[in-house]
Amino acid sequence: MNTHATQSLDTLGHKLGEAALTLLVRLYPEVRQATTAQMDAACAAMRAQVGPVLDELLTDAREAPTVAHVAFQSAALSLAHAGIQVLKASRT
Repeated sequence: MNTHATQSLDTLGHKLGEAALTLLVRLYPEVRQATTAQMDAACAAMRAQVGPVLDELLTDAREAPTVAHVAFQSAALSLAHAGIQVLKASRT
């Protein structure tokens, strides 16, 4: 197993998670009133999307490296959206 590639992927995943959580808070300020259970559910929904979102990010970055930053932001937004949907559903 390529340790460097694994570490790079772990770093990318960590930065993607941080960006997604930042977007979640900025786009859905009501998150501050969420219960622990609601936040756990939102994070679980975001984690469930990581695989496909990360695959798409890596494909997009390979195919168009000059806009990799856009692919990263799109991936973060996709994850945040998954969390927001769960939080919105729990409020109704």
